[in-house]
Amino acid sequence: QVQLVESGGGVVQAGGSLRLSCAASGRTFSSYIMGWFRQAPGKEREFVAAIRGNGIITYYADSVKGRFTISRDNAKRTVYLQMNSPKPEDTAVYYCAADVRRSGTVTARDEYDYWGQGTQVTVSS
Repeated sequence: QVQLVESGGGVVQAGGSLRLSCAASGRTFSSYIMGWFRQAPGKEREFVAAIRGNGIITYYADSVKGRFTISRDNAKRTVYLQMNSPKPEDTAVYYCAADVRRSGTVTARDEYDYWGQGTQVTVSS
């Protein structure tokens, strides 16, 4: 069983910056693929970014590429999402997720086995 706890959400002005954190339990954290997803009101939960266990290979949705950066600290069992130059359309509940099987497509919601409770991010214009 893996528990994920997100933090760092809040209200940020467009063009500012915000960093989300996700603390994980689990002794083999460094083997998990970790992802961030988001869900805006009335919309499906969508992929934002993912990072492999080595912390080197990353994946991004086109909508955030060049603005958001995913990283991880395996010693702290924590994954981060640095949000730079956020836009009002980035407003959503952001979820951290862990893929422990690592058998499919990292951008697919169904690939992930464990989810955090989510943290609200609101970008004001």
